[in-house]
Amino acid sequence: MFQVKKLPYDTRALLPYMSEETLKFHHGKHYQTYVDNLNKLIAETKFEDMSLEEIIKQTAFNVEYTPIYNNAAQAFNHGFFFDHMALNGNKRPSHELLKKIEQTFGSYENFEKEFKAAALAQFGSGWAWLVEDQKGNLKVIKTANADTPIASSLKPLMTIDVWEHAYYLDYQNRRGDFVDAFLAHLINW
Repeated sequence: MFQVKKLPYDTRALLPYMSEETLKFHHGKHYQTYVDNLNKLIAETKFEDMSLEEIIKQTAFNVEYTPIYNNAAQAFNHGFFFDHMALNGNKRPSHELLKKIEQTFGSYENFEKEFKAAALAQFGSGWAWLVEDQKGNLKVIKTANADTPIASSLKPLMTIDVWEHAYYLDYQNRRGDFVDAFLAHLINW
């Protein structure tokens, strides 16, 4: 059975950019629900002993397994998102990744602009990602709803959750302000 990953920080650690209330609802309710639903859906099935990534790859693009895929992908996405935040997190990635970002996007600032543009352009619920393809190329992509780069054999390096439950209690309809706060204060490479 899958478990919700524990936060790598206290629920008040991201103040003032993410409230304790948002973290408790987002991590403790939304993320928990995806994990609970996944565990119920895979009980006594061929997926029961697979890793999260294996379940995602086995169920992606198969309508028979859409509920399993959605919950597995959301469990993965949320765990990844929460693991990559910290108040005053690392403002820049490691030297090697930073160099690759600068080569791909021209500068770290250009990467931030493209990442923010993807997050803002995602219509409705979804995610913006920095990913690496199978050839080692970096890309900024967005995914809708529960979709995850793993389903398309992309390696996620960074993500932001732009479902309203990720920011609405703190930012209401100001998604851009949330993305700015994430990039300036919460991103943790």
